[in-house]
Amino acid sequence: MPASRIHLVRHGEVHNPDAILYGRLEGFGLSELGHRMAAAAAKSLDGHPVTALYASPLQRAQESAKPWADAFGLTITTDERLIEPTNRFEGRTFEFGPGVILRPQAWPWVVNPFKPSWGEPFVDVAARMMSVIEDAWNSVDDGEVVMVSHQMPIVMVQRLVTGRKLYHDPRKRRCSLSSVTTLERGPLGAFAEVDYQEPAAELSAQAADFGAV
Repeated sequence: MPASRIHLVRHGEVHNPDAILYGRLEGFGLSELGHRMAAAAAKSLDGHPVTALYASPLQRAQESAKPWADAFGLTITTDERLIEPTNRFEGRTFEFGPGVILRPQAWPWVVNPFKPSWGEPFVDVAARMMSVIEDAWNSVDDGEVVMVSHQMPIVMVQRLVTGRKLYHDPRKRRCSLSSVTTLERGPLGAFAEVDYQEPAAELSAQAADFGAV
């Protein structure tokens, strides 16, 4: 038998005192609060038969995966398909939203929010995420698989499996820091979301950086 459940886990808070939209930039690890968030996420599945652990190659995801590795005695499998999408706002201190109106150099980036024109297309992100989920599902004989990724890739999966359009307002995503989105596979082979938890909700209330683009 393959896996019984897939848990998509977002990383914890990043140390980012300059409020940079870090995207795929190197050197952005978890804050002290972020490490506590990651630990809370791992603790939320105490007693579950977690048998495999995957993570994005970015530092914040690798650090967020470590509590899972320690708790369940697993090796982290790094997979590029779990990475943050490319984004034209990377390295800047503003993102898509009303503030773009005041920055003419960014206007060409936002001409098509349905694609989106400022970064990796939603359909491409969804496709690579479903590809790695499929592979992870079949990589084990039983048990549950944890996959540590980033907000937008996880939201793409959430929207795809619930039949919603992939385009959306980035400011209204349901995917908080160290949240856990859980999937199961139905009898017809389609993945469905069966649970969503925010085990670090109390810690998130103290967060200064939310990292979304």
